[in-house]
Amino acid sequence: MTPPDTTPPGHPALPMAEGDQGGAVRDLQRRLTAVGLHTAADGVFGPHTRQMLNSFQQSRGLMVSDVCDTSTWAALVEAGFALGDRLLYLTRPMTRGDDVAQLQQHLGGLGFDAGRIDGIFGPDTDHALREFQRNSGLTIDGLGGPATLHHLGRLGNRIDRPAAVAGVRERERLRSAPRNLHQRRVVVAHGGGVDAIAHALARSLGEAGAEVVVIQHHDPSAVARQANEFRSELLIDLEVGDAPTWCAYYRSGDFESTGGRRLAEIMTPVLIGVGLAGAPAQGMRLPTLRESRMPAVMIHIGPTSEAVTNAAAITAACTEAIAAWIRDPLDPEV
Repeated sequence: MTPPDTTPPGHPALPMAEGDQGGAVRDLQRRLTAVGLHTAADGVFGPHTRQMLNSFQQSRGLMVSDVCDTSTWAALVEAGFALGDRLLYLTRPMTRGDDVAQLQQHLGGLGFDAGRIDGIFGPDTDHALREFQRNSGLTIDGLGGPATLHHLGRLGNRIDRPAAVAGVRERERLRSAPRNLHQRRVVVAHGGGVDAIAHALARSLGEAGAEVVVIQHHDPSAVARQANEFRSELLIDLEVGDAPTWCAYYRSGDFESTGGRRLAEIMTPVLIGVGLAGAPAQGMRLPTLRESRMPAVMIHIGPTSEAVTNAAAITAACTEAIAAWIRDPLDPEV
C-alpha cells in the first residue's frame, strides 16, 4: 500500500517574492502552470510570476499578497491532486488536497456526511467513505482506491449538482438553536494588536450569557483546533491592519458556511456604520475558516489608527451584529 503524500507543505525557500531566483522559483512556476496559470519556468520571480501568483491566491480564497508564503505553497501542492491520483485514507497528519475535496463532494451528494468540503481527510470523511462502501457491498476498508472510486463515480454521474450533507446539517443546527446568547459557546481569537477589542467583546458577550474563550494566536490552525475542542458554536477571529475593514467567511468552490456568510454580511455594514471604510463580505479559504467546524468569521479592522481610537464603538458594533445574527442566523432565502 502506497501511503498518501502527507509531506508538510513548507518549502525551504519560503517566502518567495519578486526578485528571487533559482530552482525553488522554477518549481513555483511549474506548479502555477500545472493549475492553468501559465508561467515560463525560467527560475526568475518577475512581474508575470507575481501576477499569476496573485491570480492563484485570489481564486483559492487566500490573501493576495505578492508573496508565496506557507499557506500559498500548501494550496499549490493541494491543487496538484485530482481524484484517483493517489490512495486516500485516514492518516496522521491528515491528507489534504483537491482530490479529497472531490471525494467529499461525491460522498455528500450521495447523502453520506463527509463533513465540510474542506479538502481534509478527517474522521468524518473516513466514516462517510466506510458507510458508502458498506451500502455499496464493497470491502469496508476506508480506502479511496480504484474500486471504490469507480463505483462512486458511476453513482455520482447521476447527480447534477452534488450538495454537501454538512451544509444541510449546519442550517438545521442554526434553525433549531436558541435565539439568545445564554450558554452559547463562543471563541474570540486575535493575533495581537486588538487585545482591548477582543477582551471587551468577550466581556460584552459574557454579560449577555455566553460562555466565551479568548485566544491570542499566531497559528490559525491551532485556533481552529482549540475552537473545535471547545465545541464552540461561533468563532470570531480579529485582526488589524492598514487595509480597509472587511469580513470573511468560509467558502470553497460551491460549498460555503451559510451561517458564517450570514454573520459576515450582517457585520460588514454595522462596522462601516461606525465610520470604518469597508469592503463587501467575502468567502475565503483561510486556515481558521477552513479548519473550524462551526460558523466562523474573520474580521479585519482597518486602518490601524481606527482600531485604537474607535475601540469602544467597534466593540459595540461587533456585539450588535452577533446579537442580530443569533436572533436570525440564516438568510431568509435559505
